[in-house]
Amino acid sequence: MKTLLIGLSFLISPFSCCVAQTHVIRTDAPRQTIRHFGASDAWSMQTIGLWPDSTEQAKIADWLFSLDTNAEGQPRGIGLSLWRFNLGAGSAEQGRESQISRSTRTECFLQPDGTYDWTRQTGQRHFLQLAKERGVPYFLAFLNSPPVYFTQNGLATNTGRDGTLNLRPDCYDRFAQFMATALRGLEEHDGIHFDYLCPVNEPDGHWNWQGPKQEGSPATNREIARLARATNDALRQQQLKTQLLVNESSDLRCLLGIYKTDWQRGNTIRTFFSKDSTQTYLGDLPRVPRIILGHSYWTNTPVPYMKRIRQQLRDTCRHYGIRFWQSELCIMSNDEEIGGGGGYDFSMKTALYVARVIHHDLCYADAESWSWWRACGGDYKDGLIRIYDRQSGRPSSPSGRPGEVLARDSRLLWALGNYSRFVRPGAVRYEVDDPEDPYGLMVSAYRNTDGRWVVVALNYADTQADFDFSVNDGQPHRWQVYRTSDVDGETLKPINIVEGSTTLPSKSITTLVEQHD
Repeated sequence: MKTLLIGLSFLISPFSCCVAQTHVIRTDAPRQTIRHFGASDAWSMQTIGLWPDSTEQAKIADWLFSLDTNAEGQPRGIGLSLWRFNLGAGSAEQGRESQISRSTRTECFLQPDGTYDWTRQTGQRHFLQLAKERGVPYFLAFLNSPPVYFTQNGLATNTGRDGTLNLRPDCYDRFAQFMATALRGLEEHDGIHFDYLCPVNEPDGHWNWQGPKQEGSPATNREIARLARATNDALRQQQLKTQLLVNESSDLRCLLGIYKTDWQRGNTIRTFFSKDSTQTYLGDLPRVPRIILGHSYWTNTPVPYMKRIRQQLRDTCRHYGIRFWQSELCIMSNDEEIGGGGGYDFSMKTALYVARVIHHDLCYADAESWSWWRACGGDYKDGLIRIYDRQSGRPSSPSGRPGEVLARDSRLLWALGNYSRFVRPGAVRYEVDDPEDPYGLMVSAYRNTDGRWVVVALNYADTQADFDFSVNDGQPHRWQVYRTSDVDGETLKPINIVEGSTTLPSKSITTLVEQHD
């Protein structure tokens, strides 16, 4: 078998005593196939999509979706390959009575009389079109709550319920039909086919969805299984090819066992994909692929634990013959290494921290798909792009002066782009034999469907490193180097074309893309 060799040597300095190291990319050890990288439209796009300034909208869409380059060859965007659409539950129509913060309310296509209003969610639907125009190949619809007309408390938020689904017992089929009808309507009216549907979001763990905050509901595994069966039938009746995904778990620990809840909302993998779980087994439903979804919140520290739990998740998925998708992440209070989630950070501090999580999810959990939470956010580390409030109909800047900026990119956006832009759907990750250091160098390797190799190298350290690499197949190889760092202008900046070595600056992310003549 051929082996791709990558050698690494650190520059010796008064601050570093590291000796030369070698990374070996094993072409005889393919791992998972990468399906996509994504982000969601919640909740900002329902507003941004209505802005009268189409230039600002286009700028944001280019940052998120574009695969084009400027005259200097620098990427205009990070080329997301999955766009997550939040299918709303109707809290916006309820206004203050929804008990949900205004900024997180959503509209619903369904009306009280059972008819559908296809003028709803206009801003979000506009961004569906912007994504499609820029070549995004996959779309996913997810819900945080059933429509308010079907819930037990008449709201889209949980109000202290006991961990059960906020859905009336007689409304499972009606809820399923709503989702199928909404997807069919979006396909007919907007030309958007949804490849995936996630009916339940974060139903487990300690998260009990107590308002007022946002739409959401807990749910037991038996309730999720019942809803999945009803939705499977509804998709079939509507002749939709959409795949039905479970379970959008709030915590990886809930996939593997019971964490801060009871037996009804834990052990998700075994519950849905073991034939011994006769009341909740979903492996025989035609629309349900053997995929489990979970969020990487709360399990990124301590760093050794981050690796260990993902290895456990990988091994458990193998045991049950399923695959794992990481479908949501932002910074939370326990991410103390970067100061928690409060306040926005435009620098490499947050970007590198998240890139390290991406690396662990891909390389130790064998994640096939990886998604950030919100594409656009406010004064919190939850958005790839920072959005500023409008003042008197005009945008405001960080200094408060109107008219300067409306949206600002971050190094976090471009750090994700080091993966999403270059590791395209269908790429295969290959095993790397490496002396990895989560506070130093982390390397992963992929081969796209066109045969091009892509290598992503994170240098978390405070010192630069010489990075020497070669393919021992007797053939010459040329690599385009792209870099993201805190240096001005280095946002996926094309640095140079190399044949055997390059330098990895401190606190940087470098992607090397093989060049074919």
